[in-house]
Amino acid sequence: MSQTKVLADRIFPVEGVAADAVRIVAATILLALCAHIVIPLPWTPVPITGQTFGVLLVAVMLGARRGALAVGLYLLEGAAGLPVFQPLGAPGILRFAGPTAGYLISYPFAAFVTGWMSERASSAASHLTNAVRGALLAGALVGGEIVIFFGGCAWLATGMHLGWRQAFTLGALPFLPGEILKMALITVAVGGVEIFRHCEQ
Repeated sequence: MSQTKVLADRIFPVEGVAADAVRIVAATILLALCAHIVIPLPWTPVPITGQTFGVLLVAVMLGARRGALAVGLYLLEGAAGLPVFQPLGAPGILRFAGPTAGYLISYPFAAFVTGWMSERASSAASHLTNAVRGALLAGALVGGEIVIFFGGCAWLATGMHLGWRQAFTLGALPFLPGEILKMALITVAVGGVEIFRHCEQ
């Protein structure tokens, strides 16, 4: 599979292992910055953060394999005790026993799903209208969101013993408007990058 199908390769058109390493490390920095955008909610143990925005944006930028690798590296950094997770939970590997563990574990899978769908949309972009491309990108983002919410709610329901109804009430419903906004911002950002690139050519 050609890696030139993803956005990061078109922005930074350099091939090779070193270039991929730069992209992946840059992605982990982006994820850490997004994680520190945090708003606690008093009625749920899960805060609003920028992490899902970062995960989905990284997936769209890097594609399935490198996106999942970048997110996996980010989780390893956090487990090792580096201050990359949102600051309200337990430190280091203990975060994977807390209420947000299911979301964290789901991130590499969500990145792979969104990245894979984005790659398919990019490979057919020249044959599609802007509206269709936007719809395909939205579908890729929704696919990643489904994976994240399923992982997060599954852990709250079983690992935290809240049951599925309360897990959905505390772990999904309060966040739906914000996630819709994040997906809209990613769609606008990607569209803006593409327009800027076409103007340069």
